[in-house]
Amino acid sequence: MSTSEQYRTAEQLLRRPARPGELVTGDRVTPQWTDGGARFWYAVNTGSGQRFVRVDPATGTREPVLDPAQLTAGAESAPPGNPLEVPSPDGKFAVSRRGHDLWVRCLADGREWALTTDGAPGHAYGVGPESTGNPTLLRKIGLPHLPPAVAWSPDSTKVLTHRTDERQVRQAHLVESSPADGGPPVLHTQRYAHPGDAHLPLAELVVLDVTPAAVVRAQAEPLLMPALSPVTARWAWWAPDGAAVYYLSRPRDLRTLALHRLDPATGEVTTVLSESGRTRVEPNQSFYEPPLVRVLADEVLWYSQRDGWGHLYRYDLRSGELLGQVTAGEWAVREILRVDEAARAVYFTAYGLVAADPYRRSVCRISLDGSGFERLTDDDLDHVVTVAPGQDYFLDSASTVDTPPVTRVLDWSGKVRVELERADVSALVATGWSAPERFCVKAADGETDLYGVLYRPHGFDPERRYPVVDTVYPGPQVARVAPSFDPGGMGLDAEPLAALGFAVVALDGRGTPGRSKAFHDASWGRLADGGGLADHVAALRQLAVDRPWLDLDRVGVFGHSGGGFAAARAMLDHPETYKAGVAMSGSHDAPTFNPGFVETYDGADSPETWARTSSLPLADQLAGKLLLVHGELDDQVHPSHTLRLADRLVAANKEFELLLVPGAEHTFIDCIAYVRTRAWDFLVRELMGVRPPAYRPAPIPIGPELLAEMFA
Repeated sequence: MSTSEQYRTAEQLLRRPARPGELVTGDRVTPQWTDGGARFWYAVNTGSGQRFVRVDPATGTREPVLDPAQLTAGAESAPPGNPLEVPSPDGKFAVSRRGHDLWVRCLADGREWALTTDGAPGHAYGVGPESTGNPTLLRKIGLPHLPPAVAWSPDSTKVLTHRTDERQVRQAHLVESSPADGGPPVLHTQRYAHPGDAHLPLAELVVLDVTPAAVVRAQAEPLLMPALSPVTARWAWWAPDGAAVYYLSRPRDLRTLALHRLDPATGEVTTVLSESGRTRVEPNQSFYEPPLVRVLADEVLWYSQRDGWGHLYRYDLRSGELLGQVTAGEWAVREILRVDEAARAVYFTAYGLVAADPYRRSVCRISLDGSGFERLTDDDLDHVVTVAPGQDYFLDSASTVDTPPVTRVLDWSGKVRVELERADVSALVATGWSAPERFCVKAADGETDLYGVLYRPHGFDPERRYPVVDTVYPGPQVARVAPSFDPGGMGLDAEPLAALGFAVVALDGRGTPGRSKAFHDASWGRLADGGGLADHVAALRQLAVDRPWLDLDRVGVFGHSGGGFAAARAMLDHPETYKAGVAMSGSHDAPTFNPGFVETYDGADSPETWARTSSLPLADQLAGKLLLVHGELDDQVHPSHTLRLADRLVAANKEFELLLVPGAEHTFIDCIAYVRTRAWDFLVRELMGVRPPAYRPAPIPIGPELLAEMFA
């Protein structure tokens, strides 16, 4: 039975990402570079304050710093400036948005001048699509807009950006029922395309000369931009010498990926190389990570899944001719860390090299001719890497889901220069938390290995039987479970629920990223599967075979955003398994969702597929208890998704609960404690059969750490 004390513990765990260091110390090292990246310092939250450490990797030394003011000596960056400006590499200028145009400011004397003058509504410079611009969230934190999407040339004389054209994109509307001034409802209008629309947001690449101001436009068709700015997503970038801009493009069906060269002086565009495939061709399986493409002096390192796995290939930069495959095997390149052209070698992280867990990342090296492969981190841990600006060394955080991280500085031979921190989880353990269990089960096909994490309830007693909550996120753009120690991000759902007395499951089904091309392509045209919900059902049954304390007669499901869609879909498609569900901010109606997601994974011209992905026609299949939650001002997944599903449930005469939160955006940033507690109450009542305690959490303040979690 959940008590007030259990709720208090759950609240502590819910607040954990907002207040890092209170329960775990030394798990995160964020370097602040000095001396050109040769040295750095970092701060560690101690629970009662901070301690500061200065590191010199060359000598292999670290020392405590008692006076933080000492840390500014040799600092690379100037004191924080305007967060809405983007400073130049030489620190002399900064670009910002003004209305629909871009302006530059001389940081020495404050002079300002316009870089563009013809911006207009729906046709502005340096902005991403309105559908992913988070205007409600920005209003809450007091920002008029995001910084402009620009990239400075290495010599600080030019700016790469784009002119966004949304003039013909359909408009959507949100009504703010209770504005802060107490006035009448306020209408908020947003450009938001739907799958199949004739008009999507477009990005015309431009290069802006700073002194004197001049505009050079790319002599090519504008890029499709349904979700992210190509500059922000790093699909467009400067060559190291500033002599060219390179960018990636895909047609609307996403089955061809091309690399182009843009001459910043003339705007002339040439195609360097391209690749086509049967399904989408991606420069990285993870949607939000930068492309695995590097343009070198005379050749291109190119990521491809043509042999069924994500590997690097080498092309001639001038002719586009394939020179050879660099990496190979039944594993995949995850991130390019460094290319040493002089030594003809590339350093990267890879997954699939650890037999115990194919999601764990290893740091590797290989020669550009494909010889001399070696693992620099030859262990079974997961490695998260931060490369120093000068690329002389890297920070390595090594952990697993049940092994707290150890952070060290390594050189490119894999030698440890200095150990920085060993995470202390004693305060976390004191709450009743225990390390989760990494498990492997078979998918619903009976053949494919799937991996997940099982959280035991606090106060675990193997003689008892516990209700189970499946915390879902279907991807396919990101995985649900990280292979590293959870710093309180993905555990935002799982850890508090375990504190309330639930056994909690998190699983990556077929169709999620991080494995082979075939594994990821299980989601192609099958978003309706909810990230392999049949796999979740199969996993629950297998887990219960030798864990009789898992009560499969009391299984719930909980998810947010895409997870909200999957939670409701689990209730509709698998009512024999899921008895109660909480669906928060769910994208329940694919035909009215963002095409940058729906068309990417369900196909660009597939109205029948999109209709199958919509949960609305399945409303009459609801048998269990369902709580639908949505923010009134959710501009990412509009509240109409939940209200349309609610409308169908009413028409089907189904009993359900609905919480529409006035003024809330997609992440419930200023009312997350309230919303999550309502969800906990629902699950406690429906799965435990008891009345929840009269416990009300304190609001979580909107601080920089919480914002970092939300934007991540």
